[in-house]
Amino acid sequence: MTQIAMLGTGIMGAAMARNLLKNGHGVAAWNRTRERAEPLAADGAAVAGSPAEAAEGADVVMTMLNDGDTALAVMGDAAPALRNGQIWAQMGTVGVDDVPRLAAFAAEHGAAFVDSPVQGTKQPAEQGKLMVLAAGPQDARTVLDPVFGAIGSRTLWIDEDGASGAGTRLKLAAVSYAISLTSVIAESVALTKGLGLDPALLGEVLTGGPLDNAYLQIKMKAMLADDYATSFAVRNAEKNTRLIHDAAASAGVRVDVNDAAGDRFRRVIDQGHGDEDMAATYRASFGG
Repeated sequence: MTQIAMLGTGIMGAAMARNLLKNGHGVAAWNRTRERAEPLAADGAAVAGSPAEAAEGADVVMTMLNDGDTALAVMGDAAPALRNGQIWAQMGTVGVDDVPRLAAFAAEHGAAFVDSPVQGTKQPAEQGKLMVLAAGPQDARTVLDPVFGAIGSRTLWIDEDGASGAGTRLKLAAVSYAISLTSVIAESVALTKGLGLDPALLGEVLTGGPLDNAYLQIKMKAMLADDYATSFAVRNAEKNTRLIHDAAASAGVRVDVNDAAGDRFRRVIDQGHGDEDMAATYRASFGG
């Protein structure tokens, strides 16, 4: 059994914690809003009152937080409990420029830093079928392989240096595909409706053909049903478009579709729907 501090128990962190518990690992869970962590007690987690309390005695500290600044601040709060030899698995989506300073913090406290964002949203997180995109030292892998195996169907080890940010760089490239595809689907559904047709007819054209895929079916179904139960929130997707833009700019790459997707997400947030699933980018095609 590996003892894990799970810092951040939102949609993703809570699902990951439950799968860790189901696979026999120990979990001490913390969330800034304690009420988001308390349901995990019924699954066997210890609910901690602070990041330091969660990290006390942990073999692995996992952060599943909104951004790099938040991850660094929370780990700063955990610092009194950190010790040499602990592993920090940074699993949230952060910026490429965030990774070196997170790795430097880990080094200052004697912890092995593993850059390990996950690919997947609510359903694969609940099913334990995320993909972990990891960069970190060999000796950390022995500890982390069964841990990552509890939350994901595959771990892709990319680099032996977590500070390289290889996991984060690949995550941003992959999530740019999902974000852009969501916006393309939304525009096509909206255009069908705007041209006076039943938007379900678009599904008749695409389903079973070379442009069909499972993601299209999931997001198109949500748009047709006007059902935006959150799998990955608009405001998180909007944040990711900015991270993608910054990473691309630093590499001299234009990401025009990503940037347009960000504009759509910001319109949806202005409409008051930022906490809905990112399929709600469909709303950006109408009004405002």
